[in-house]
Amino acid sequence: MADATAVSEELALVRGIPLEEEPGLGALTLPGFLREIRDRYRENEALVMYRTGSPSERWSYADLWDRAMAVAQALVACGAGKDSRIGILMTNRLEWVASCFGIGLAGGTVVGLSTFSTPAELEHLIKDSGVSILLFERKVVGKDFAEMLNRLEPLIGSAEPGRLYSQKFPYLRRLAMVDDGPVGGAVESWDAFLAHGSGVSPEQVEARAAAVKPSDPAILFYSSGSTGKPKGILNAHRGVNIQSWRWPRVYAVESEHPVRTWSANGLFWSGNWSLALGVALASGGAMVLQAIFDPAEAIALFKAEKVSLPYCWPHQWAQLEAQPEWDEADLSSFYYIDAEIMLRKPQKTITRFRLDPRASYGSTETFTISSVYPVGTPREVWEGSSGEPLPGNTIKIVDPETGKTLKRGETGEIAVKGPTLMLGYVGIPNDQSLDAEGFYHSGDGGHIDERGRLFFAGRINDIVKTGGANVSPVEIDWTLCSCPGVKVCKTTGVPHDTLGEMVVSLVVPEAGHDLSEQDVISFLKQRLASYKVPRRVLFVTDEDIDLTATAKIKPAEARELAARIFEREEQAPA
Repeated sequence: MADATAVSEELALVRGIPLEEEPGLGALTLPGFLREIRDRYRENEALVMYRTGSPSERWSYADLWDRAMAVAQALVACGAGKDSRIGILMTNRLEWVASCFGIGLAGGTVVGLSTFSTPAELEHLIKDSGVSILLFERKVVGKDFAEMLNRLEPLIGSAEPGRLYSQKFPYLRRLAMVDDGPVGGAVESWDAFLAHGSGVSPEQVEARAAAVKPSDPAILFYSSGSTGKPKGILNAHRGVNIQSWRWPRVYAVESEHPVRTWSANGLFWSGNWSLALGVALASGGAMVLQAIFDPAEAIALFKAEKVSLPYCWPHQWAQLEAQPEWDEADLSSFYYIDAEIMLRKPQKTITRFRLDPRASYGSTETFTISSVYPVGTPREVWEGSSGEPLPGNTIKIVDPETGKTLKRGETGEIAVKGPTLMLGYVGIPNDQSLDAEGFYHSGDGGHIDERGRLFFAGRINDIVKTGGANVSPVEIDWTLCSCPGVKVCKTTGVPHDTLGEMVVSLVVPEAGHDLSEQDVISFLKQRLASYKVPRRVLFVTDEDIDLTATAKIKPAEARELAARIFEREEQAPA
């Protein structure tokens, strides 16, 4: 399995400095973090939200504390206890952040639910997570979640308003809706939900907050996995907060240039929570919230709010640059910006570039990064690598078949452990998800060179990384195989300039079925979140594919076949 790198006799195992030597860390619980930033930056602007047809709404750090406290008081009044799982099904909005910290203050566990969810996906997430209270936004890009939830389980409460008794969702008891719409039965308005907390004193909440420990469960996020269904990844308070505190150091934030982040990517994904919200709050800056990515609106927000750190993925950059107003927009506030991204299409008002090496590696299982080189590291140090382990982390490269640690320069599977490693997967014992030494085996390939640098080499398993999200081909194929006219199918990822990888499905149609690419895509759009739906469906024959003994298409051969088909399409005369 050795690659072209010279192989050292030294084992491919490298450690970061001890965690206690890392500068800049503060409180390691969500309540402690919120209290510390409130006390440091009380009157600073923390969050900005624009709502269509309304003036912008701005919260200071003191406001954020007060709004989070109000959510916590309501949760206590509604019976939320130690480690109660509370779901948040919302786009990026002020209530998402208040709910997140409010759940932490009350001693509960935040469950971030994707607004991309279809009814089947949402049903799985609610059942799997065991949420007892769901805080949700009604309408998101054509979806009505109140209607969707009502179809899954009629939201008819008991004699007590706002209470649900459900056989399908046996733990779910209350639902609160943050925007306008009909309420009743088990669904309460946001104001009615908050009103429950009027009889709960701040001192009661403070007592709970003080009892939260860094090792307690804090946030449960979901990510696609090789089993097909999204996996619940449970992270402790310590890991979540270590990552927030360290980002100002990694980004080399300067006190004279406060961070004003922007992101339209969901806070229910760890990267957006940590790299956009975490860095802003830990440094006393502000986050500009955009509920749904709209490139023209984003450019207007950049200008109006003097955004200094826009956090978005390459495919979003491409859409921004394609806007007519991009070239003339005043984006001179961009300060924490990656020159290598922007130089694809220079913009005349962006004159101050920082060299962000983007030399990093991580996953939701480690609540984002586990290795990195900070901004400003000389190119000759980081070039081509994925960084060095962060404080407290140990990274090794193992043979994916035997688990044996390889030697430096040999390519194998990346395995990680450290202080931000997940508590575990929901429903999966740790002895089935971690090795005997406590390492998480990532399914990613890579090697460690003689200087102790990590080099990521792509996926060993079959997960597709597209537009910043993990997509499970198994989940797509499980759905696609029920499409009328599909005989055999295999979903894969192919390289893409802006998405990283593009999701592509290979389909062998059944004889006698007139199946079109649009037929298949339309079928999947009704059953899968939009980012999981293949961008292309390629029809192939039995002769084109080589099935394994279990009648499956080999992943590597599927990628190669898709690449050959695209190459033929490009070479075909117009």
